[in-house]
Amino acid sequence: MDTTQLRILSSVALTLIATACTGDSRAVEKTSSAVETTATVKMVPPPAATPMRSPDAFRVKFTTSKGDVVIAVKRSLAPSGADRFYELASIGYFSGVRFFRMVPGFVVQFGINGNPAVDASWNEATFPDEPTRTSNTRGTVAFAASGPNSRAAQLFFSTGDNARKLDGQRLFAPIGRIVAGMDVVERLNAEYGEEPNHSRIVREGNRYLEKWYPALDSIVSASIVP
Repeated sequence: MDTTQLRILSSVALTLIATACTGDSRAVEKTSSAVETTATVKMVPPPAATPMRSPDAFRVKFTTSKGDVVIAVKRSLAPSGADRFYELASIGYFSGVRFFRMVPGFVVQFGINGNPAVDASWNEATFPDEPTRTSNTRGTVAFAASGPNSRAAQLFFSTGDNARKLDGQRLFAPIGRIVAGMDVVERLNAEYGEEPNHSRIVREGNRYLEKWYPALDSIVSASIVP
């Protein structure tokens, strides 16, 4: 993997809601937009002074604009990564977050909060690297990184077998894998590819994405499930 790919993957520092009793698509779009706007401006807590410890195994369900995706996490794979993911999912961080980088057969990247103030507080809360205890194969989930000890809040789904590309860098330790909804991930809109500008997303949040990349898919909500 060349340095340009790594820089983009890592980054610089790193709904359909049906209207009742009507099939008016414009009403659906209007309602969907209202929900996403609410999610965009929602404030979430900053990182805890003492990170919460995640269960040894847990699942997170992402309700996305294309359907549900369930991620099974094993803390033993990457304890610090699992703890951070559990905290982010528990406090509502992912609500309204867009899938901003789509490279078919490689990765789907997400995790920049739609509210720049929220994103800033979490982007600075980096945590140490961990050994890669399982390979970055198709369906795995890992935190993005820009270099040693730079993981924060951005993650990616591997949509191809990335073991050879990523494992050797010792930066991308998978925390778990998708156990339901891989087909949903494959249907996420990839028309913009890697075009959305990372720096502008960080600086302007979802306002920038809604204006220039309105068809991006998003996470409507995230929840810890049995």
